[in-house]
Amino acid sequence: MHNKRSTFSGKLGFVLSAAGASVGLGNIWRFPYLAAKYGGGIFLLIYIVLALTFGYTMIIAETTLGRMTKKSPVGAFHTFAKTKFASFSGWINAIIPILIVPYYSVIGGWVIKYLFEYLKGDAKLLATDTYFSTFISNGVSTEICFILFTFFTLAIIYAGVQNGIERVSKFMMPVLVVLSVIIAGYSISRPGAIEGVKYFLIPNFDNFSWMTVVSAMGQMFYSLSIAMGILITFGSYMKKDVSIEGSTENVEIFDTAIAIMAGLMIIPAVFSFSGGDMETLKAGPSLMFITIPKVFASMGLGTGIGIIFFLLVLFAAITSSIALTESAVSTFQDELHWSRKKSTIILGIIMIGLGTLSCLGYGPLSNVTIIGMQFLDFFDFLTNSVMMPIAAIAICIFVSRVVGLEKVEAEITQDGNSFKRKKIFNFMIQYLCPIFAFIILLSSIANAFGFISM
Repeated sequence: MHNKRSTFSGKLGFVLSAAGASVGLGNIWRFPYLAAKYGGGIFLLIYIVLALTFGYTMIIAETTLGRMTKKSPVGAFHTFAKTKFASFSGWINAIIPILIVPYYSVIGGWVIKYLFEYLKGDAKLLATDTYFSTFISNGVSTEICFILFTFFTLAIIYAGVQNGIERVSKFMMPVLVVLSVIIAGYSISRPGAIEGVKYFLIPNFDNFSWMTVVSAMGQMFYSLSIAMGILITFGSYMKKDVSIEGSTENVEIFDTAIAIMAGLMIIPAVFSFSGGDMETLKAGPSLMFITIPKVFASMGLGTGIGIIFFLLVLFAAITSSIALTESAVSTFQDELHWSRKKSTIILGIIMIGLGTLSCLGYGPLSNVTIIGMQFLDFFDFLTNSVMMPIAAIAICIFVSRVVGLEKVEAEITQDGNSFKRKKIFNFMIQYLCPIFAFIILLSSIANAFGFISM
């Protein structure tokens, strides 16, 4: 059974859906702690430069490949070649979201739990040192929150592209922006917070290191949903009269603005709370679930700000999870010719199975590890540190060598649409992007096995 291809209603639908895919936990959670750890303003500067070059190139390449073929990753690659390399490139892009969305949904469940506790007025409980570790070690509690998040995501996917993904994105993304502004405004108004603003926004080249560059490059994958199959899938839903470059620029602006707002929400508040203590700023992944609740507890309006903050994080997590899930469902529809209903149900079963491993990995299955990692950490390492850089390299080679830059240009410029950064795109896709991705791959593996420290 062949299914009629769904489409976004227009440019706004694509931009907000693609921005929703990009603006997730990578922006709200990961970006601030990396910026704090790797130099503040200098990290932000490098990230913006990479977003305008590396990020721009990969978004253009993937979106164009999807729109040219009107297929999800596997079919898109097979349209131009039936070789083993094309099959490998397509399937690695298709498998990544299937592996990411289960553990991503587990973290989404954590966010639901924190939002619920803030709504109950338990801000002081969340601020205790042991709350987070106690919660994630409780397999039943984390499983319930994870399943709630998963079912909500699947319900949106089941509704379809325009009625589900696009409609939710059009509602959630503007709300997310408003909430970001409210929290950032409150954060930078705290006593002593202005020093945190300066640290985050003003580049200090004394803080520069090679790991600043590597970390900023790695963040590109999280922040812009690069090499996850999402942009190929969303590109396949894009109408032919919509400008690819114009849409890409809008996604870039949206993503970078939210990343900056996330930094302004978190870094000045932590700076104010800690008196500028760098060790507190560099708390890493625990920043959102351990440090931030302590910061909110020290504020006069801590409970209200906590509710707004975790509602914002939940919206960001949902928009990214539906993008990951849609990419996987689209592959099932295209390659196995399943209906949307069947594809959604099967993926739901996979999500529950793999996500349960991640849920229990900090509790009943804490003694079971893979190369020294709990299940959630292993799936994160496998997808983000290994598979995504490899997928990015494959995309660069395929688009520049197999599809050809002339065909890419023809697709982008049809109907008189612009391709102002064509020279940057051509140079990046052929040379720098694959090199950058290879550097991320090597450095991530070396870090995982203890050869370098990131």
